Amino acid sequence: MSIALIAVTLFTLAANAQEQATLPKVYNEQINPLEQIDQAVAQAQAEGKFVICQVGGNWCPWCLRFADFITNDSTISSVIEQNFVYIHVNYHPRKATEWSAAMMKRLNNPARFNFPVFVVLDEQGNVLHIQDSSFLEEGTGYNKEKVLRFFQNWTPAAVRE
Repeated sequence: MSIALIAVTLFTLAANAQEQATLPKVYNEQINPLEQIDQAVAQAQAEGKFVICQVGGNWCPWCLRFADFITNDSTISSVIEQNFVYIHVNYHPRKATEWSAAMMKRLNNPARFNFPVFVVLDEQGNVLHIQDSSFLEEGTGYNKEKVLRFFQNWTPAAVRE
């Protein structure tokens, strides 16, 4: 391996670590994800919405980037607020717990798509769709049109048409 390649790799790792340190942590690592999902489903049922589970963790730079991206875009955040109960479901592939396995089974094993991964649940808690986030990416961030299209295609009104 050349010194230049090693230097570029180290620079990239340092830049990602610095970015990750500045983005807000959105995943609660202390709560039971199954209870978190149950509460979101109950809220969605009461409000006539669907649930979006953003599965990932504070260890994942792309997860934190996405959370920051949707929070800072008023068009996307409005679509989310009107149609979904949006939760950040903590999962760490190297720190499996009894909750992790049960949660992955309940959400139809979304980890196969890497992280973050988005699971759309109806108001009954049934999995409607699993979205691979790589299709929403652009460069070192996310493509607004693709992200907006994903959310708009999975609103309760769009699914029920």
